[in-house]
Amino acid sequence: MRRAGSVLLAACTAAAALTTLAAAPAGAEDRAAAGRDRCTGAAPVVCHFDVAPGTYRVRAVLGGGAEAGSTAVTAESRRSVLAETPNAPGETVRRTFTVDVRDPEGEPTGATGSPGLDLTFGGAAPQLASLHVERARVPQILLAGDSTVCDQPGDPYSGWGQQLPQYLTDRLSVANYADSGESSQTFRDNPALFPALRARIRHGDLVLIQLAHNDKQTDRETYRANLTAMIEGVRAEGGRPVLVTPIVRRWFNADGTLDNGTALLVNGLGVDLPAEVRSLAAEQGTPLVDLTALTRSRVEELGPEGSKALYLYDEKRDNTHTSARGATEYAALVVGELRAQKLVPARTVR
Repeated sequence: MRRAGSVLLAACTAAAALTTLAAAPAGAEDRAAAGRDRCTGAAPVVCHFDVAPGTYRVRAVLGGGAEAGSTAVTAESRRSVLAETPNAPGETVRRTFTVDVRDPEGEPTGATGSPGLDLTFGGAAPQLASLHVERARVPQILLAGDSTVCDQPGDPYSGWGQQLPQYLTDRLSVANYADSGESSQTFRDNPALFPALRARIRHGDLVLIQLAHNDKQTDRETYRANLTAMIEGVRAEGGRPVLVTPIVRRWFNADGTLDNGTALLVNGLGVDLPAEVRSLAAEQGTPLVDLTALTRSRVEELGPEGSKALYLYDEKRDNTHTSARGATEYAALVVGELRAQKLVPARTVR
């Protein structure tokens, strides 16, 4: 028996040029979409569902072709929801994940994007056998951050929050409210950012806060006050705030280390922003993901040459913003810390 409010897509294969939906009985918000949504193409397979904003669970059956396949899935504004997943010839692989559908679909102050749910089944050799989409209610991880965290709209940029969903099962959803150019003050003040995020919080939801890169002239007292206000706002809604220190800039000393203020986010007023985050987390009893320390270790490990691939040095001479590879590695570091600190159950991590 099909569930009300769901949409079933059957036999959408990589070989099919066009597949039309058969719709289950729908709720009012989904009736207009029934019978019109489609998957098109072969490499990639692109699917669209006319659904209302909300959290959706996607059940995909990959593979089934005569040859081996390898499929990765992105959703909405280039969010990685499933890493490259191989299948042997004739083999099918079942994968389930969630997608946060909202308007705007990417950065909260960016372009609106297309209404509804968009999925792209790409990868080295994409194969999609069937697809089922339904409304879901699961715990959330909400993200407050800047351009190093956000759902970047175009290549080659990628924020670590954009890569986070691929590491999680359908038992958790990621709602990324990070936005380019935001400081702790502007993120707190803009109605589309922290106030909108706060309105989405349900009891027990995690809210990860990484804001520092644009606090270039923020004094210590103001910076701490802004983060404290966000911590208190999250707790007031029943959420669980987690402070995250900023990713490092790729700015090496002659000795091959990042032991300098540019790399480690000491701002123009001499405020050591990661140190303030660590101190505030201890004072507030708030969990801390020390992403500054973790990314410093990784960048120094790779060295001046190898670490270029984590950032956009080759493409843009950019030592602040990450490539898809860098964002993916940094998202893995975040997930590892959340799991190690038991902030997310092991069963929610893919």
